[in-house]
Amino acid sequence: MHLSDPWWLFALRGAGVYLGLLILLRLLGKRSFGEMTTFDIVVLTLVGGTLRTAIIGDDKAPLAAIIGVLAIFLLDKGVAWACARWPGLDRLVEGKASLLARDGKVIEGSLRRHDMSEEAFRRVLREKGLREVGDVAEVRLEANGKISVLKASRP
Repeated sequence: MHLSDPWWLFALRGAGVYLGLLILLRLLGKRSFGEMTTFDIVVLTLVGGTLRTAIIGDDKAPLAAIIGVLAIFLLDKGVAWACARWPGLDRLVEGKASLLARDGKVIEGSLRRHDMSEEAFRRVLREKGLREVGDVAEVRLEANGKISVLKASRP
């Protein structure tokens, strides 16, 4: 169980990769991994394989990987703890919901702004049991990338 570098270097690399990836995902927008597609799984697999080297380098000791992963888990827990206590940090890390449609009408430019095709939008409506946008009171792209739909109440 001999490590090629000091243990804290693996922890530091893991934390740095976590923070860097968090920033990149935040910059990519809400829809990046909100609905996991085959494409998203391929991308995540490639990203994970690529970042492995950034975290543990050429070290083959299982302890190096455990230290790197432990640092990521602890930092993630710390970020979640801080976000639960400071709403401003939560908004910075998680983002906020975006309105896509209201009162049966799509908000001008909202789909394009979030890289969503009209067909993908209609598919979400159908998945929620709605035939058309006229049937909605509100549609939001939530901070976690999921889409929530509130049905219009019909008299």
